[in-house]
This record gives sequence, C-alpha cells and structure tokens, in this order.
Amino acid sequence: MTQIHRAPALHYLAALAAGVLTTLTAAPFGLWWLGPVAAGLMYAGLPALSPGRAALKGWCYGLGLFGSGASWVYVSIHDYGYTGVPLALFLTALFVSGLALFPAVTLWLYRRLTGPRLAWLSFAGAWVIGEWLRTWLFTGFPWLLLGTSQVDSPLAPWAPLGGVYALSLIVALTGSLGVEFLRRRWSAAAPIAVLWLVPLALPGLWTTPAGEPLRVALLQGNLPQLIKWTPEGQRQAANTYLALTRELEGDPDLVVWPEAALPMLEEQARPLLARAQASLAPDTALLAGILQRDGDGLYYNSVIGLGAAGGEYRKTHLVPFGEYLPLEEWLRGVIAFFDLPMPTMTPGPANQAPIEAAGIRLGNAICYEIIYADLVARRARNAEMLLTVSNDTWFGRSIGPLQHLQMARLRALENGRPVVRATSNGVTAVIDARGRLTARAPQFEVATLTAEVTPMTGHTPFTRTGSWPVWLLAGLLVVPGLRLKR
Repeated sequence: MTQIHRAPALHYLAALAAGVLTTLTAAPFGLWWLGPVAAGLMYAGLPALSPGRAALKGWCYGLGLFGSGASWVYVSIHDYGYTGVPLALFLTALFVSGLALFPAVTLWLYRRLTGPRLAWLSFAGAWVIGEWLRTWLFTGFPWLLLGTSQVDSPLAPWAPLGGVYALSLIVALTGSLGVEFLRRRWSAAAPIAVLWLVPLALPGLWTTPAGEPLRVALLQGNLPQLIKWTPEGQRQAANTYLALTRELEGDPDLVVWPEAALPMLEEQARPLLARAQASLAPDTALLAGILQRDGDGLYYNSVIGLGAAGGEYRKTHLVPFGEYLPLEEWLRGVIAFFDLPMPTMTPGPANQAPIEAAGIRLGNAICYEIIYADLVARRARNAEMLLTVSNDTWFGRSIGPLQHLQMARLRALENGRPVVRATSNGVTAVIDARGRLTARAPQFEVATLTAEVTPMTGHTPFTRTGSWPVWLLAGLLVVPGLRLKR
C-alpha cells in the first residue's frame, strides 16, 4: 500500500489490473471473490491523489474493465458490420475509451468534493453513484456492474432487498474497509463481517408459487446472421422454426420463438405464424419475436402472443447503432457499419400491459432490456414470470452472451421470478426464482429446450421499490466526506 501511495504510476497499473479483475468476477470466469480485491485496488491511495490523477486512475480502470470485458463489440462491428479490421479496431478502442470516462469522472468528482474524513465510506457511495450515471446517461450501459457477479456469492441474498446496486455498494465497502484493515485499523473487520454474515439470516425466497408448473419449450434456430435479412435467410428462418414447432412433443403450455425469429414484418409473417399455431394444441400459447409496423409507418421490435396467448409487447429501450442510428442524418452512409440491415425501430410505450399466456402474466424484456434492473422490476410487479427473447448472434463466440445470461439470472433473483430466455443461437435457458439455471441449451446449435417452470406471486422488496433507496443511500454515504468550506 505504501508503494502505491508513493508511486503514481503504480496507481494506474493497479487500476488497469482492477478492471481486468472485475471482468474475471463475471461470467464465464465466475471469480466473484475478486470483486472486493478490485475495489480495494481502486481505493488504495486514492484519497492522496489530486483530482486529475484520480480521474486518470479511473480511466485506466475503465480501460482494463471494458477492454477485457466488453471488447466483444468488435465482433458486431467487424464480422456483422462489414467493417475492415483497422477501422473495427479503432471503433472498438473508441467505444472502450469512451466508456472508461465514466469511472474517470466518478473518481475526479470524488477527489474534488471529498476529503480524508471517512474516505472508505464516501468511496463506496461515489462508486455506486458512478454506476447509476452509467446506467442512464447517453441511453445507459449498465454492463459489468461491480455487483452483477455476486449472483453466485454469499452476498446473493442481498439482491432481493436492494438489487444489483446494493451488491455493488457492499462489494465496494468490503474493498475499502479491507484496505483500512490492512492498515491495521482492526475495527474495519466488524462491518465487513456484518455485511457478509447478514445474508445467512435473510429469507431464501421472498415469493411463493402462483400455481402448478408450466411446461415450456424454447426454440433456438441458430441461423446465420449475415444472411438473415436476405430472401434466403427469410426462407431458412421460416422452415427452421416451423419444423421445430411441428416436432414438439407432449403439448407444452408455452412455446417461445426468440427475438425477430422470422426476419420479416408481422404482416408478412402472419401466414407462417398461422401454420405454426395450427400445429400446436388449442390450449398451447405461442410467443414469437417479430418486427411490427403500425399505421403511421413506424417500426417496433416486438413479442406477440398467438393461440392461448393474448397481447403484445413492444421494446422500449432500444440499442443505439443496432436498432436506431444516433445523428442519422450525418452518419448514415459514411461507413457500412452505420447502415442498419433492418428499419429504424421506434420505442414502445413505457407502460404496457403484460402478455397473458397459459393462464399467467408475463413481464417482457427484449434482449438488451434485461440488463436494466429497474425496467425489469417494473415488469415484474404485474407478472408471475419474466420472459426475455434475444439475438446474441451479433456477439459470436465471445464472452458477451455469457455475461448477458448472468445478468438475466440476477434479474430473476432480484424479483423472485423465474426467467425464460429464448435466443437465436444461445444461451437459451430457464432460470428459477433464486437465479439458478435449471435448464440450458447448447450454444451454436439448432435446439429445442423443454423444461418445467413454476410461476411465482408476491413481491420482493426490490420489486416494490426498485433501486432508488440504494441510490439515495449511496448519496448519503458521500455526505460525511464532503469538504465543507468555513
């Protein structure tokens, strides 16, 4: 610790390492115990740095984190964005460097506004405030939050109480208190013990079964992304999903096709959907990801219900550069990556009624939306089961889809609701109300995953309140450390 304090260059190397360690806490590595280590490396010596050096330390952390944990965006840009290697590398580096500004700004503000008094406490609060900013600023990117990996740790029972940001707060506190303990401030051990022992007394499950288990079938077509929106791709998708549906056995209660399973508009797909529905039992619900166009010519990324299912859901939180193009009038046509293969999407209304299927209500989150804890909590309040459909083909064989699955698991744990996840090429999975995988299809194969899922009723504290109590607490933790002028 003394060496880090005296040598600024070691701060930046430690920050790079801390970013990589944070990636290792998450899927597929699962080394959740490294979370407090990463936080401790960021806190060590930080109160002695100038605001500028603190910002540089935060930026180095972001480079380590997003360079190791989110550079899978290169696959989307190069493999599916028709972009050459040099330009794809440049755009990936720009993406990583831009995201690294979030921890940089967070630590700059931390050092600019706070002093040494209770620095370990204000550090943890500032960390969560930084994650909050990253969640919504510029449409948000709450990927690789410090608390996400704790879905498999002893801290997991905190999630139904305060969600992912409560986990981040506890991990950051453990790291900063750990540094204080290594400085022979032995009293730091007590709050660490409390934070890690309290989960032993918390309920294992806050919700109760809402009825008998349902038999679900999730279809994974494993179609090549590069030809998906061509006539050949449309024919292949139609043939694949119709065949998988006809081959189902045992009359499942619920059949799910993934996001944009048929690469065409709903009006074009209706005859195909009718054929699929006709091959199912009358009391089987069919849910299909599809693109819709309304009377005003606006396009939506949607899930629709057929057969014993009623209603639809239109995606509300869209992916920039994937479903719409920011600054379209300037960027479209500049490079191939900015030319979307499908129409520009419009966000659906914020408050939508849940889809009803097989006698239960389903809270929906399409693809990217599942990473937003509060969006999913709002859906869970009026549903007995959560449904997410996705197309992770964009990320190839990278670690991105596995990280995505881990976040879906945490949403299940936060809300005490099972999550059924149908994807184009993996990871298609069923997650129980405790966030545990109960069934999983292999990636990169045509597959049908069947499983029993128990719908749940009741609300966890997090489902009722969302994240705002933890955000407020994080702000209050910063207050004791603020520099107050006379």
